Amino acid sequence: QVQVRESGGGLVQPGGSLRLSCAASGRTSDTYGMGWIRQAPGKEREFVATINWAGTVTYYADSVKGRFTTSRDNIKRTATLQMNSLKPEDTAIYYCAASITSRGSTKSIEYPYWGQGTQITVSS
Repeated sequence: QVQVRESGGGLVQPGGSLRLSCAASGRTSDTYGMGWIRQAPGKEREFVATINWAGTVTYYADSVKGRFTTSRDNIKRTATLQMNSLKPEDTAIYYCAASITSRGSTKSIEYPYWGQGTQITVSS
């Protein structure tokens, strides 16, 4: 079992930046990819970004490519999502999740361990 917890949400103006953090705990022997998924009001969950266990491979949704960057620190057991040039359409609850394999994934079903989510609101 792996527990994850996000922090760093809030309100930001269009064009601004925010940094989300994700702390993992639990079975320290596990190796797992990390993902970021968001859900806007009235919409389905949407994949945002993922990173493999080694931190060597990342993949982003087209909607955030070039604006968002994910990274991880396996010693601290943390992952981060740096979000720049934020747009109103980025408004959503953002979830951090740990996958069942060491590689990342774009599929929500491959993430059995989820944080509680943190609200990001982009508005002037």
